Amino acid sequence: MGTMVSRESGRKVFRPGHPGRKTRFIRLDDGTAIVEFALILPVLIMLIFGIVEFGRAYNTNITLTHATREGVRELAISGDQVAAVNVTRDSATSLDPTLLQVTTSACTPGQMTRVHVRYPFDYNIPLFGSTTLTLESEAVMRCGG
Repeated sequence: MGTMVSRESGRKVFRPGHPGRKTRFIRLDDGTAIVEFALILPVLIMLIFGIVEFGRAYNTNITLTHATREGVRELAISGDQVAAVNVTRDSATSLDPTLLQVTTSACTPGQMTRVHVRYPFDYNIPLFGSTTLTLESEAVMRCGG
């Protein structure tokens, strides 16, 4: 059974249900938004923390590149390997200098010299895990002598 209800526009609209009883609409999708959010939340958390950890790794890599460039410049100008290692460590201000592994080559005038830096980078992404990556940078410059 149903009733015909008149609207202001003059059209009649059929409403299902008993004419004397208010029709109660049951919404079956009340909890679906919460369930969908609970399913997608772990993926969103991993994505956000992954972006943050990638940014940290990229910043560390840029810092290593800068420090290596400064170290090889010092080595090419002065020829002093100890000074080059110290300049490299001092240039990586945002990193732990005790974890930097700096190796240099001999500086022969007119020949290329190298400074190579390795740094362990720890990352942690919730629900994904954590591990240590070794970031490396190398710079080459001609020795001035």
